Amino acid sequence: MANTIYERRGRAAWITLDAPQSRNALSADLIAELDAHLAAAIADDAVRVIVLTGNGPAFCAGADLKAGGSAVAPGGGQRNPFVMILERIWDGPKPVIAAVNGHAFGGGVGLVAAADIAVAAETAKFAFSEVRVGVIPAMISVVVLPKLGVHHGMRLFLTGETFGAAQARDYGLLHRVVPAAELTAAVGKEIEAIALGGPNAVREAKRLVRTIPRLSMADGFAYTQEKIAELFASPEAAEGMTAFAARRKPRWADETT
Repeated sequence: MANTIYERRGRAAWITLDAPQSRNALSADLIAELDAHLAAAIADDAVRVIVLTGNGPAFCAGADLKAGGSAVAPGGGQRNPFVMILERIWDGPKPVIAAVNGHAFGGGVGLVAAADIAVAAETAKFAFSEVRVGVIPAMISVVVLPKLGVHHGMRLFLTGETFGAAQARDYGLLHRVVPAAELTAAVGKEIEAIALGGPNAVREAKRLVRTIPRLSMADGFAYTQEKIAELFASPEAAEGMTAFAARRKPRWADETT
């Protein structure tokens, strides 16, 4: 039985966590399917944006505690499959939007934090509840703390308390909070906005945001100087500037959705 759904909707690939009976908990099967779908979306040149959402009242309840959390914390020095997913979302070449339809706890918040844009239904709840079962939000802290900062991260990690969507936006985890009935439309607007940018420019813009915080100032200027020269000389930039001068849409923005 499948735990996820993969759909192409125009320029976007929608990946839906579809195990509502377990509140879309991160079982081994769900993680494997999610990883395969992410790889397929990244490999598809027609896909400009990846959307991650959930089916049922929850977005993702985090580790499958009934299985002892083994899917997100394998022992024996194995390469962690959930870490691979977080890396694929965080550093992958295509923008990922989290469409948070419902509650997100533990690893589910990790998926939200790893995404490039996060939009949530106003009814969604969040928590780093790991300490309440005797563990810590270990791997997800790598993608969560750049969003929360140590100030909010410390308190939320220590208390494990539940907080609402408006608080999650104030903490930096979310960009927008909308009524549940408007979530799909709100995500659609984000997709449309991204599709106005050149495919290569969007890819490089995501890479820029992920790269610069890791560099010293000197290295940052060296990287950006080389990158902007490369992009100004690209065919995509030539098309974009020609379209601007001619007061028309560039070819990538005029494609059928």
